[in-house]
Amino acid sequence: MAENASGTIVPVNELAFAKVVRSTTVVDKLAGGFGFVEGPSWTEEDGGYLVFSDIPNNRIHRWSMRDGVTIHREPSGNTNGNTRDIAGRLISCEHSGRRVAIEDRTGARTTLVERYSGQRLNSPNDVVVRSDGTIWFTDPPYGLPPDGSGRELDRNHVFRFDPGDGTLISVADDFERPNGLCFSPDEKRLYVADSSGRAHVRVFDIDAYGRLHGGEVFCVIQAGVPDGIRCDEDGRLWSSAGDGVHVFDVGGELIGRIITPHAPSRRDPSVIAPETVANLCFGAGDGTAARVFMTSCTSLYAIDVLVRGATQGRTG
Repeated sequence: MAENASGTIVPVNELAFAKVVRSTTVVDKLAGGFGFVEGPSWTEEDGGYLVFSDIPNNRIHRWSMRDGVTIHREPSGNTNGNTRDIAGRLISCEHSGRRVAIEDRTGARTTLVERYSGQRLNSPNDVVVRSDGTIWFTDPPYGLPPDGSGRELDRNHVFRFDPGDGTLISVADDFERPNGLCFSPDEKRLYVADSSGRAHVRVFDIDAYGRLHGGEVFCVIQAGVPDGIRCDEDGRLWSSAGDGVHVFDVGGELIGRIITPHAPSRRDPSVIAPETVANLCFGAGDGTAARVFMTSCTSLYAIDVLVRGATQGRTG
C-alpha cells in the first residue's frame, strides 16, 4: 500500500493493479465546494474538457486545464448523469425534469424521452450510448419526493431508447435501485449497478436484437454501494464506492482500490473519512495522459492511470 497526501492506492492483486495505476500516483483535487456532484463526461473537443453535474445546485459545470471550473448550464433540470451520443452531442438525465434531454451544438436543449407507456418516468439517473446510436438509461426514484408522490411507474427500469424510430423499451425491471451502467469494450455485455442494500453490479449479455439475457451478479462492493461504473479498454470494471473507486478484472475479482482523500462526512461533519465517489469517467487531462475523473460528494478529483476507457458506447 502506498500512501500520499492526496489519497491511497491499495493493491489487492499487485501485479494486476500495477497494469492500471502506479502505486505512487497522487489523487489530485481539481475543485471543491459543490452541493453533490455526479455525471462526469469527457470530450476531446475544444482542447478537451469535462462536464459534470451539481445536482442540488441545479447546475452543469465544465472543467478544463485551461479554464478550470466554469458553469456550462444553469438551471440544469437537476441533471444527474451525462454522456455523449455518436455525434458528440450532450445527453443528460434530468431529475426534476423527469426526462432524458439532448443538447445540440448551439446549446439548445430538447426532450428525447420522458414517458413510458404514457406514464412519466421516475427520475432518469445515468445514461450510456451504444455505437448503433441507441441510448440506454436507468430510472430509479431518487429524484422523486421521499413519500413517492407523483410517481407513475411501479417499477425501476433499465431502458433502451432508439432515437431513430422513437421506441422506448424496458430491458430490465427487477432492480431495486438501478444506477450506473456501461458496456464492455465489444458492447456484447451490459453492466448495471444496483445502489440498494444489494450493493452489487450485475452483468447481462446483449443479443442481436438489443435484448438482455443473464443478469448474474458480477461483483459486490464492500464499502458503500456502487453508483457510477465504467469499463476500461481491456474490459476491467471500475466502480465508484463509499471510499473511492474499486477496480475488478474481467472475471469480477477485485484487483485494487483508489481511496479518495479524507474529508468531513456530508451527514456528520465530525466524521472524517474518504469522500464517497458517486461517479467516474475516463479522459485525457493534458491531451496525452490517461486520467480517471471522480465526482465525489462535494469535490472533483482526478488520477493519472495507465489504461484508457472503452471507446465503444461512449461510456467515458
